[in-house]
Amino acid sequence: MKIIDGGVCAAKGFKAGSVRCGIKASRTNDDTAIIFSECECNAAATYTMNRVKAAPVYVTMEHLENGVARAIVANSGNANACAPDGMENARRMAKAAADFLGVDEEDVAVASTGVIGQRINIECIEKHLSEIVLSDDASEQANRAIMTTDTRTKTAAVEFTVGGKTCRIGGICKGSGMIHPNMGTMLSFITTDCAISHEMLTDALQENVKKTYNRVTVDGDTSTNDMCVVLANGLAGNELIDWQNEDYQAFCKALNEINTRLARQIAADGEGATKLVTCTVKNSRSEETAERLAKAVVGSNLVKAAMFGADANWGRVLCAMGYSKAPFRPEYVDVAFESENGSVAVCEKGAALNFDEELAKKVLTANEVTIQIDVHEGEHAATAWGCDLTYDYVKINGDYRT
Repeated sequence: MKIIDGGVCAAKGFKAGSVRCGIKASRTNDDTAIIFSECECNAAATYTMNRVKAAPVYVTMEHLENGVARAIVANSGNANACAPDGMENARRMAKAAADFLGVDEEDVAVASTGVIGQRINIECIEKHLSEIVLSDDASEQANRAIMTTDTRTKTAAVEFTVGGKTCRIGGICKGSGMIHPNMGTMLSFITTDCAISHEMLTDALQENVKKTYNRVTVDGDTSTNDMCVVLANGLAGNELIDWQNEDYQAFCKALNEINTRLARQIAADGEGATKLVTCTVKNSRSEETAERLAKAVVGSNLVKAAMFGADANWGRVLCAMGYSKAPFRPEYVDVAFESENGSVAVCEKGAALNFDEELAKKVLTANEVTIQIDVHEGEHAATAWGCDLTYDYVKINGDYRT
């Protein structure tokens, strides 16, 4: 496997582009993007588990029910969730993209992100969408168009081999706030030229989302608009993957690389965040137990605040583990903090160690900190990702709507 550039345009036959429609008056850059394949794709998707779902989620569910698609149209500035004329406007958005691209409306997935509860200005989208210039090097441009409070683009692409053929897979995503592990609270769009059936694509995506996006948390809130869509056009020319053989495993490995990279980028760019916080729990009695423990730690506001202050308050780690409802024995637990600045063990067998506070401070001031937890109960492990909690998170969300 080889890391490459290109994002959603890395795979053969995919183009992207964006335009400023004027959905939100205060926004001066592009706010609407299209990702397009030159031929029909097998498609798969996962969606938010929030019971309150935005209209674009329902429309995309309808359009991808047959397992095929050609394009994705996405906007920022308005979520079109709990909004007047929501379903009608989501369908109008799909039709506008379909008319521009010359494809069937049902072959277009629709996604939106932004403020909830306000009518989306669909008229401006219909007016300006046709101004998009599609290009095979416009992945970052499209990425920027779907950003809201994100401070940086989030992209990944890899090259891999299936049946002797070189395949590519790439993706972009957005997500900074309203992030909690319940499908992966963000928009994620992935393209590949690998030939793989809808059924196998769906299996691969649903299984991988559990171990990537579902292990990210920023603030404990699950969005109404979560969506991860994968399009596979088969232009790499490999024999169709239609069962779980070695080729399927190679594809799953590449998909995991993409989604892990994107998940980490989402966590690192949490609203107001200054550092990526990773928690790995090892030697657990099951992977599910390890995952629940790790997610509880990175999701704890007290742990997140301690990470912001570079305070080695390991008691908060055990506290979060304790209310996770996951089975473990506190008297077996070891905890250590690690970063590029070093490593410091702070707890052994559930009790305090006499550690160097200055070293601990140095470790925790790095841009990426890992909380290593050994529960000494089995052979399983899991990793979850989050970020620190800063003053800026409140500033960003105190007046988000206005």
